[in-house]
Amino acid sequence: MRFTSEQRLDDGVLEREFTLGEIPGILWTPEAASASSPVPLILLGHPPLGLHKMYPRLVARARHCAAEGFATATIELPGSGDRPSWPALDQARADLRRAMQAGEPVGDGIVEALVLPLVDKAVPEWQAALDAFLSLPEIGGPVGYSGGVISIGIRLAVVEPRIEAAGLFAGSLVPRVMFEEARQVTIPLHVLLQWDDEGNDRQASLDLFDAFGSKEKTLHANMGGHTGVPQFAGDDAARFFTRHLR
Repeated sequence: MRFTSEQRLDDGVLEREFTLGEIPGILWTPEAASASSPVPLILLGHPPLGLHKMYPRLVARARHCAAEGFATATIELPGSGDRPSWPALDQARADLRRAMQAGEPVGDGIVEALVLPLVDKAVPEWQAALDAFLSLPEIGGPVGYSGGVISIGIRLAVVEPRIEAAGLFAGSLVPRVMFEEARQVTIPLHVLLQWDDEGNDRQASLDLFDAFGSKEKTLHANMGGHTGVPQFAGDDAARFFTRHLR
């Protein structure tokens, strides 16, 4: 991991951009983090829209977490932002847009082509990034995962033992095979569902929540569309991570 820029935000949070091989990312650490007082880490997932586009939302989440004593980090997803284009993924995204604009059901084939290759490539990259984050003296774990593509969160919760809790944003573009992986998830979960999300099949989201194998899993459903998440929902998620990571 090579740091490429550094700035101190007005609330004292240290923001550092980095590259891990060809993968760009951003790491935020609270002012109190040090080698003598390392802090837990939350991995910030996000949709594949590019870090530059997602930055305002990501930095807001990072500052909220820093106020609770957590470091946060994110990486650019494959085929997004400044990373090389991925023709197969671009085609799957185009197929999804066409189906949704035509008001047609989104078939299993489109969902699998869109999600499964992304999960297969992104999860090992998240694990490599986690190796790099935990090598820093000011970050000591434990580790949580928050938001992003829910199928990536599911796979990470199954294969990465260093992740001890996850906060997930419910979505319905989940391949059927991921329901089987969801049954293997055992860590505590906090799942957020926007009840009127225009791009989401509510029943599919409820079915996925039911499939999770965790003994501790909480579903927070709020009225409103995809971008209408209330502020208090973020506060609830912060309390969840504080309970499990501190």
